[in-house]
Amino acid sequence: MNLLHRVEHWGDTHHPAWTDALRIMLGCILVLKGISFISDTTYLSQLVGGLHFDLWPVMAVHYIAFAHLMGGFLIAVGCMTRLMVLLQLPILVGAVFFVNISQGFSPINSELWLSVIVLMLLLLFLVLGSGRFSMDEYVKQNAR
Repeated sequence: MNLLHRVEHWGDTHHPAWTDALRIMLGCILVLKGISFISDTTYLSQLVGGLHFDLWPVMAVHYIAFAHLMGGFLIAVGCMTRLMVLLQLPILVGAVFFVNISQGFSPINSELWLSVIVLMLLLLFLVLGSGRFSMDEYVKQNAR
């Protein structure tokens, strides 16, 4: 068994039930953030355009909004959690290290703290996976 399979097995066997509530809250936060990005696309375009990379800002804006909406929903219900977390990680790494950190570490910079907390939770669920109260577990139980 390689390292990835061992980490996945450990996460599946060491998953307390209270972390499922945490996973659902994380998914809801991501969905709400996706909705806020869709409702104010000019703000998101400024964030992405302000990176001074030669990214296609329109594609990046659509990817971020779609990944937060769909990924957040699927994380909340516990469907393909590890894959959805992997799709969220580049967004949150960019948010923490390139966008929000430029405004400094201060109690006023709530976007930085929210991004750091969400990044930590995403890393946690990358290891832990979906948990007992999830669509993945339901499918696994009823597939037999």
